[in-house]
Formats: sequence, structure tokens, C-alpha cells
Amino acid sequence: MPDQAVSSSSDAVTLILGIESSCDETGVALVETSDRSAPRLLAHALHSQVAMHQAYGGVVPELASRDHIRRVLPLTDQVMREAGRNLADLDVVAYTRGPGLAGALLVGAGVACALGAALGKPVLGVHHLEGHLLSPFLSADPPQFPFVALLVSGGHTQLMRVDGVGQYQLLGETIDDAAGEAFDKSAKLMGLGYPGGPALAKLAEQGDDQAFKLPRPLMHSGDLDFSFAGLKTAVLTQSQRLRQISDAEFETRKADLAASTQAAIVDVLVKKSLAALESTGLKRLVVAGGVGANKSLREQLNAACSNPRRKGGAVRVHYPELHLCTDNGAMIALAAAMRLQSGRQRALPAVSFEVKPRWPLDAITADTV
Repeated sequence: MPDQAVSSSSDAVTLILGIESSCDETGVALVETSDRSAPRLLAHALHSQVAMHQAYGGVVPELASRDHIRRVLPLTDQVMREAGRNLADLDVVAYTRGPGLAGALLVGAGVACALGAALGKPVLGVHHLEGHLLSPFLSADPPQFPFVALLVSGGHTQLMRVDGVGQYQLLGETIDDAAGEAFDKSAKLMGLGYPGGPALAKLAEQGDDQAFKLPRPLMHSGDLDFSFAGLKTAVLTQSQRLRQISDAEFETRKADLAASTQAAIVDVLVKKSLAALESTGLKRLVVAGGVGANKSLREQLNAACSNPRRKGGAVRVHYPELHLCTDNGAMIALAAAMRLQSGRQRALPAVSFEVKPRWPLDAITADTV
């Protein structure tokens, strides 16, 4: 194979295929970029495994991996057809290198590197959380650097200072359960099934968020770290108390408990985000990850950040488009495009690959491959 690499040194258009397979969604997308224009999403396709995992109450890693194998190539064909392009037109194949489920990551990495080798095209491994962090750049209201990022994706809740592509400073993170886990585990305690977060948020719309006094762990800790394990325990205690009265009482007040739980999580996320903005002095906030789609979180952040009387003044808040909040191939192709465009990384020949199930975002370096 020729020793080729793609960087941002050329003004020519670069076509990037992105493959996401870190957990329970198979995503494929095609992004076009050049030095003179922002990355543009041409087509994307996504398959969710929610229906398959519902019977088990959570993601089964082996089943997730097998389903990725079945889905990734048909989704790739679909994306190429919708974009009116052929595989031979590709310049780079990008894939999620980590973090995530090892077996699931290996499927995407293996397919991407096989495509790269077969087509004689270079490949690029992308950090899953970097994909989420940069995903608002595909929105109708893209941010500008620098900004504070609130990453609320699955098992991750972090606040980052972002000065540019690959320039990330960790400000605070969860010391136990993440916000997404708090939503899902609380939902499970209420018997709402899988996936719990969206179900809890929907039920919360019918409830009184002041009905239960639930803890806001670390809300006034003076730092930017999070903790949601204590909240989950409080939800368990309240659920047990209601069931001791009667199942009917539990069903009657379940919406109130859901609303109170959501309010506790959102209060902490908003408080810490505002504190991060004040400590950095930055005027932009990016919210990314699955929990970033939560309606209550968006409403409260928008209200708090738009208040001109807030200490430090009003702040712009940016979100991904709703359909790009969950895991998807578009964010992987975008992150690859922005790394190439910024000169932070090169795509290299697909001679071998390695996945990183555990991979801190702030550990990314300019020569990450």
C-alpha cells in the first residue's frame, strides 16, 4: 500500500466516511470539508439497538457487537447512495477508536480499516467524546472557540475548557454515577424500562418537580465535580416508601418522583455549568451528549445564560441538532474533518488498528491516530 496521508495542507475537497459503533447504535455518515469551508454533512444513517436490548433491561455487549456487524455495511451503502457518491470517491475513513465497549469498537475499527486497505485510502481513529463535543459545529448555530463544554453522554459527565480542536482542559467530572446513569438508574427503580432517561423525562412532564425533596450532591462543593450516586439512593428510598403504602400510591405519585429527580439532576448541571463559565470568564457554553437533548435542561440553561444580570453577563449556549445528540456517525466524520482541517492530526495507511475502551478526552494529543 502506498505510504499516503491526508492533512489540511491542500485546498482540495476531502470526503470523509465516519463510522460509529461504540455502544448500542450503529452510525455511518459522509462529511465533505476543505481548508476554505466548514465541514458539511452530505448524508448519514443510524440504527438503534434499543428494541433488541429492551428485553434485557440494558445493553448486552455481545449482542451489540453482533448487531453492529449486521448493520454497518448496509448503512454504508445507504449513505453513499443518498450522497450520490461511490466508495472510490472517499479520501479518508474515520471510526470511533474509544471509549466504549471493546467488542463493539472492534467492529467499527475493523470495517473502517478493511475499507481503507481495500480502497487504498488512509484511516483515522476518533475519540467518541470529541465527536460529541464538536457535534454542535454541524448545527445551524455553530459555536466559536474558546468555550466551556458540558459533556453529558452515557457514563460521562464532564466540564471542559475548549480552546480549539484537540485543546481540552478538564475542569470537573463525575466522581461516581454520571447524569445519564442517574436518569437511567432512577428510571429503572421506577419500573420505566430501557432506555430509562427519555422515559423518565417524558413522565416528568406530568409531575410536580417540588413534590419530593431530593439531594443535589456537590452542588455547593465549591469545585466543578459532580456526584449522582446519592441521588439514585434517595430515589430508591422514596420508591420503597411509596410501595410500602400501596402499589396504587406509587403509580399515582411516580410522575412527581420522576419530575423531582429530573429537577435535581438539571439543577446540578446548570449550577456547575454557570460556575465553570464564571471561573473561566468565557462567554460561550456548548452542551453535547445524549442528556443534552433533555428539554428541561435546555430551557433552564437558556434562561440562566441569557440573563444579562447574571454574574459575568449573558452567555451564548450551543447545542447539537436533536437528531445528532445521540451517538452517530456524523459526529465522528466531523471530528475527523476538523482534526484534519486544523492540522492537529493526519490520517494514515490502514496497516493496523487498536481500540481504546477507556480513553480520557483530555489525554488526546496532536499525534493521536
